[in-house]
Amino acid sequence: MMLLTTLCIQLLLLLQSSYAFTAPTVTSRLSTTKSSSSIYSSSNDEEFTGFGNVGFLVLAGGTGSRMKANMPKQFLTLSGSPVLHYSLHLFLEKLPEYCAQNGLSPPSTVVLVMDPKYQPEYQPIVDKYNGKLAFANPGVERQGSVENGLNKLVELSKENNGSPCEFVAVHDSARPLVTIPEIESVVKDAQSVGAAVLGVPCKATIKESDDGVLVQRTIPRARLWEVHTPQVVKVEALLRGFDKVEKENLEVTDDVSIIEALGEPVKLTLGEYTNLKITTPEDMDVATAILKDRGDDQINLI
Repeated sequence: MMLLTTLCIQLLLLLQSSYAFTAPTVTSRLSTTKSSSSIYSSSNDEEFTGFGNVGFLVLAGGTGSRMKANMPKQFLTLSGSPVLHYSLHLFLEKLPEYCAQNGLSPPSTVVLVMDPKYQPEYQPIVDKYNGKLAFANPGVERQGSVENGLNKLVELSKENNGSPCEFVAVHDSARPLVTIPEIESVVKDAQSVGAAVLGVPCKATIKESDDGVLVQRTIPRARLWEVHTPQVVKVEALLRGFDKVEKENLEVTDDVSIIEALGEPVKLTLGEYTNLKITTPEDMDVATAILKDRGDDQINLI
């Protein structure tokens, strides 16, 4: 197992270092297959003024049962800091600093969806970022958590600047390695199309089975994407989607699935393979290696 983990780390680091060279090939393939629709054209040439109309929603209400740990995975220590802190530091410190350096508007509000029993421990951080960070309680399922967080986000944005957020960026706290370029790209695409999701082309061969015993078919890999977060959606569309899902009792697996249910377009924004989700103990080893390779400073929110 140790040898396997080491090999995985080495492969991911190699992938990270070579990503700049492989990404153009993927982009070329995407533009070739979908160039007939302006929906998939890049919005990078349009004027981008920043994140002022985007509220960020950090989901941290999961239990992390597959981690086999005595606490939810978002609170486990990764390179000296809790996993959750990487997302909070990114949205509350690094992204506003980046905006200031580049003449962009920063996000006005971040909502942290967290179980009430953990909120007292994080209250000092909320107090530090007074008006910029607030709690929301999780729902029974992901959709309920997003809806609770969205309602809080809309409420706070009205209090802060007199107008509601136009877009919401939903991010899973178990993805601590997302980068500012990824966030900027997916927000740009959402502002252009109405909804966008970070993702990468699927590298594995995927087979479908009805019973988990026999293979029914092999799904063409060229059409498959592994989606990540943030997922950025127009608030108005997401609220309409919630209403449709509830009335029709639809099953949705993520936020943009709600937009798909409305029959509205969702832009695939090319992300990075290093934006992995912490799910198993081995993922912590890989994430630690990536952080070490990046040379990021240790996080201190308090």
